[in-house]
Amino acid sequence: MARVKDMTVGNPTKLIISFALPLMLGNVFQQMYTMVDTMVVGKGVGVQALASIGNADWPNWMMLGIITGFTQGFSLQYARCFGAGDIKGLRKGIAQSLLLFIAIAVIFTIFGLWMIRPVLNLMNTPSSVIDGSITYLTICYGGIAVITGYNFVSCILRALGDSKTPLIAMVIASLINVALDLLFVMVFHWGIAGAAIATVIAKVFSFLFCLRALLHLPQVAVSKDDFKLDWKLMKELIKLALPMAFQNGIISVGGFMVQYVVNSFGVLFVAGYTASNKLYGILEIAATSFGFSMVTYTAQNLGAGKYLRIKDGMNKGIILSLITSAIIAGAMILLGHHILMLFISGTPEDIVQVLDVAYAYLVVMALGLPVLYLLYMYRSALQGMGDTVVPMISGIVELIMRISVVLTLPQFLDQYGVYLVEPAAWIGATVLLAIAYYIRIGNLLKKSCQA
Repeated sequence: MARVKDMTVGNPTKLIISFALPLMLGNVFQQMYTMVDTMVVGKGVGVQALASIGNADWPNWMMLGIITGFTQGFSLQYARCFGAGDIKGLRKGIAQSLLLFIAIAVIFTIFGLWMIRPVLNLMNTPSSVIDGSITYLTICYGGIAVITGYNFVSCILRALGDSKTPLIAMVIASLINVALDLLFVMVFHWGIAGAAIATVIAKVFSFLFCLRALLHLPQVAVSKDDFKLDWKLMKELIKLALPMAFQNGIISVGGFMVQYVVNSFGVLFVAGYTASNKLYGILEIAATSFGFSMVTYTAQNLGAGKYLRIKDGMNKGIILSLITSAIIAGAMILLGHHILMLFISGTPEDIVQVLDVAYAYLVVMALGLPVLYLLYMYRSALQGMGDTVVPMISGIVELIMRISVVLTLPQFLDQYGVYLVEPAAWIGATVLLAIAYYIRIGNLLKKSCQA
């Protein structure tokens, strides 16, 4: 049964760690089955198939990122109501956001399937890999309703302080996905399609598991009256969520431009770049987990009016995230070669070239990891305090930095200029977010002193 957690009382460090740890473990399993997809395709089908998945990454991330942005935005309302003890408002918010999610799932499925080929063409996707990319994205976009449903129910659970149920769901989904990957790709020889089908089926199980847990929570027992259209509340939900969804969408646009330039270096470079990008999820596992923890922690304490507690928790969260980022970065630099070899197959010459690209890119990202972790902490704290506009603007900053760097540095540094794109985007966004956070927390504390 799902367990809720009140983060307005108790030791902030212990609360942040206890909330984030299950999320980290869940993300490990999520990244595991993402990596297994890539490993099985890279080893079982070949370098071109690996490049096909690489070209599908940003379009796929864009769709998932926008949906996640909506769920995170809506969850701010849930966490606020829960922190303030407003169970009636919590139920109303869940019911109204469910209506919005049904519309989102339908619209995004239709739009996603329509945009696949035009977007891949705009990204300068090589003709030798575009068919594989289309196959992968068509199947993934066909499962948007399931992905939307999982994000919806898991975000409600997290907003109420339950990060363990999504962890268990992710473990189950990961094991199912790995088993089906091996069956569909290595035994049935379904290639890229098999990997995509396995992922969608796994998401179905994770959604159903979280839904079952959610239905056992008395706090979210919505009634028929809760579904009566409340335009004022819907407007508030959209106001919270739209900037976060737009933020993720705009970040993806920069990713498309980066992929366009990456594709110009040839299929082997794309394969190496893809292999490292699959480890990007491992690099940011703790960052996203601390981020989810900080959103819930901040939103609940904002609802309870405990502003000094927000500052205290944020300071301790920053220390935790920086220590964690240093440990992960060191592990990737030491073990990166061995891990990357799990993704790569082909002739000895191809393997050496792909591995050189992948490891050089991985080292650059690892060295910039502390900045990425700070970015997640500041962005999440602002979102938890109800500010979704500055995080949206930070997404625009990331877009500008990505496009500026990828169109400029490769002319002077060749492929090494591409490796610097992500760290440059992180730095630009983090500076903006840090300034905004300290201004906002200062204003809240001043308001508290005047009350």
